[in-house]
Amino acid sequence: MKPSRLIARAAAVAALLPHFGAHGQELWDPHLRGVNIGLAAGALPPEGLYGVLNNYWTSVDKFDHNGNKTGLKVDALIELPEVLWSTGIKIWGADYAVAIAQPIDYTTLKGDGIPSNGRWGAFNTILIPGQLSWTLPENFHLKTGLAVYLPTGSSSPGRLPGGTFLGSANGFWSLQPSLAVSWLRAGWNLTMDATYSYNFQNTDTHYRSGPQLAIDYTAAKTIGKWTVGLGGYQENQLGDDSGSGAAACAQTGGCRASNYGIGPLLGYQFGSLKLMGVYTYGFHTRSDVGGNSFNLRLSFPFQ
Repeated sequence: MKPSRLIARAAAVAALLPHFGAHGQELWDPHLRGVNIGLAAGALPPEGLYGVLNNYWTSVDKFDHNGNKTGLKVDALIELPEVLWSTGIKIWGADYAVAIAQPIDYTTLKGDGIPSNGRWGAFNTILIPGQLSWTLPENFHLKTGLAVYLPTGSSSPGRLPGGTFLGSANGFWSLQPSLAVSWLRAGWNLTMDATYSYNFQNTDTHYRSGPQLAIDYTAAKTIGKWTVGLGGYQENQLGDDSGSGAAACAQTGGCRASNYGIGPLLGYQFGSLKLMGVYTYGFHTRSDVGGNSFNLRLSFPFQ
């Protein structure tokens, strides 16, 4: 989940939402770009209950379909707590886990005549009813799962509080199947973590965002209590938006969003608590917002 496609202006916000949504998805991407960098995403932890807290800060500019800045800018602090239960149950030879997450965010939209406007809000609740992880030969691990994004956010396109120019959540359901592969050996972690977001229609705006593929990459080495490495991400919209205003994309040669970033990571193990910082530099953006981000992740067992 991240500030992805800015859709609002200072005047006549409700009427303009569909038009600006046509720049590639209505508002936020379900997957927070680069959030899983540094994780051995193909594997599950041993049986138990675990907590993860991502403290994610980003400052991004809005780019049009030619890769030019539009003058709009978003600053966001996103707190993403997650609880994961690795059940110890085996299904088809795989370890089985479930999880739940409830992100909250503080977003500020500015530029193009919009006064600086910051507000806290709740994003869509994320339910993960199942993850299956297989331990394979040659130190490979394979994990698949499904996340369900509920339209429970505190504000969204079509439901903006007075004086607000940017909603804190998406006003639609999303289904997000995932597939991750990790190679783990002698402290090395080479991981590719891919998610596919299928979005339903926003019943308030009658707008439907196109499907999206997001992939987080990790190449890291753990030496003693320290972990160092490099991460990257890509996000590509695979289908066109639909609904009122979406036809504007066809007139400009297409508005499918794309975004790429890369950066270093550094982690340290404090007993059972693992702390990791990940910085990413967004080097290519079209029909999206792009820029730099920093994520400070804490992960720990509850027992």
